[in-house]
Amino acid sequence: MGKHVLILGFEPYGGDKVNPSEMVARSLEGRLIAGRAISVRVLPVETRTMRERLERILVEESPDIAIGLAQAGGRTAIAMERVAVNVLDFEGRDNVGVARKGEVIVRGGTDARLSNVPFERIVETWHANGVPGYVSNSAGTAFGNQMLYELLALSDGASAPMIVGLAHLPFLPVQAIAAGSETNPSFSYDLLKKAVELLIEAVVPWVDQQRGSESGAPALAEKRARTMWIPRGVKEVER
Repeated sequence: MGKHVLILGFEPYGGDKVNPSEMVARSLEGRLIAGRAISVRVLPVETRTMRERLERILVEESPDIAIGLAQAGGRTAIAMERVAVNVLDFEGRDNVGVARKGEVIVRGGTDARLSNVPFERIVETWHANGVPGYVSNSAGTAFGNQMLYELLALSDGASAPMIVGLAHLPFLPVQAIAAGSETNPSFSYDLLKKAVELLIEAVVPWVDQQRGSESGAPALAEKRARTMWIPRGVKEVER
């Protein structure tokens, strides 16, 4: 599909009727932001099938930037996650009734993986536009953490590394009210949408600048334009 941004969200879970990550993701479908087309996928909250679904999505979409969105009730601001850990451990069950307690995401996988987005640039852009946001060093051990870990693992070793990030979104007001608004901060839908648009606007020029400054750029760019990126474990092939 060429250069574009893939936005990933999750369906509602845990008894909620809405999930801000799904709502914001769907609002961006078909948009053009910072010169990049936006494609959107919403995942079911199923831990055992997440890697398979993400691998299939990456093959179908072949994005150069993938940003995951996930709900994080109780957060006071939007969190850009730096680290994904190889652990699944959360209260309750996923949407097909599976409980995960102290389990690894990838057996034999590295303990942690680091996102490669420009954190400082994103946070500066948020703050300059009145959006509370920060860099988080703990994505937790639930669904958002798994999404980030799996995306980074799948993109590891690609000749043109995919830029991968995860933003944890606070509750919507209706969720905070249901959960106890005196202890659960919330963001309006419009503010969450603005934050993700600004995130994309911060990342895209940085990616273009980084790739434009690579050594041997003309030859390398031509080679990459003729290749199709597919996830780790499957050999890269010429178009």
